[in-house]
Amino acid sequence: MQITTIGLDLAKHIFQVHGIDANEGVVEKRRLRRGQVLSYFAKLAPCRVGMEACATAHFWARELRRLGHDVLLIPPQYVKAYLKRGKNDAADAAAICEAVTRPSMRFVPIKNEEQQAVLVMHRSRDLLVRQRTQLINALRGHLSEFGLIEAQGPSHVRRLLESMQADSTVPQLARDTLALLASTLDAVSVQIDAIEAKIAAWHKVNPTSQRLATIPGIGPLIASAITATVTDPAAFRGGREFAAWLGLTPRQKSTGGKQRLGRISRKGDQYLRRLLIIGAQTVLLRSKAARATASSKLEMNWTAFLTFFLRRPDSDQ
Repeated sequence: MQITTIGLDLAKHIFQVHGIDANEGVVEKRRLRRGQVLSYFAKLAPCRVGMEACATAHFWARELRRLGHDVLLIPPQYVKAYLKRGKNDAADAAAICEAVTRPSMRFVPIKNEEQQAVLVMHRSRDLLVRQRTQLINALRGHLSEFGLIEAQGPSHVRRLLESMQADSTVPQLARDTLALLASTLDAVSVQIDAIEAKIAAWHKVNPTSQRLATIPGIGPLIASAITATVTDPAAFRGGREFAAWLGLTPRQKSTGGKQRLGRISRKGDQYLRRLLIIGAQTVLLRSKAARATASSKLEMNWTAFLTFFLRRPDSDQ
């Protein structure tokens, strides 16, 4: 029997295959090692392949698409409803195979290599920023034990280190160790600047990212992150759907015709949501026009602007 649909459970070394035919009868259950995956699918006639949108999913989706298969990525939380009793690789593959056949299922757009490369820069920068914050907090905490205190903010760290050098009460052992932390902080700052320069260079050659940067509160960093993360803007019918995808809409616990709304769901991309919130707060703090708009209770729908600009590739505004 010819396989028409496959549920592929991804892993680091051992992959599980669950295949069905046109009548939804199970015709294939197989375990594959990593090196056997491409050779196995190269021998199959083009079919629909479902996978969870997890680590390495976009890589395997691109590889299987090159072999002629129709690859669909499913959010892992949508697969769980189709999982039978017990959990193992075979059960996961069967659940994926069943979920991918549902007509109402939602799928994740497949990212290309360039988009993932941009996201690598953003994730690396975010990691280095967290490390820089840890180093600053460590320096402040250690020097506070010797009575040296400075105002908050990265710009005041240099003054704090100068105070340490001028204060003779700080033991030499502490000075030497904290000097190592200070040199590490300088190195991390240089690396952050280098990544930001690469992001800015990519932003200058990408028209979609440049259009997004025309929105108040959005610069090259946020614009490039949105461009790389949102693969298919047409998947959103409007700004409200984009806000829901980001997790900026209230969590609903409604029943019996009664609307019960809670805090925002936070069920989206945490990094992108944080950048957008910071950008919106910056505009409200720095722009007189934005403060006047906020004071008159006229809310600016940032997500509607984002969807609008993403859908207009020829926009020159």
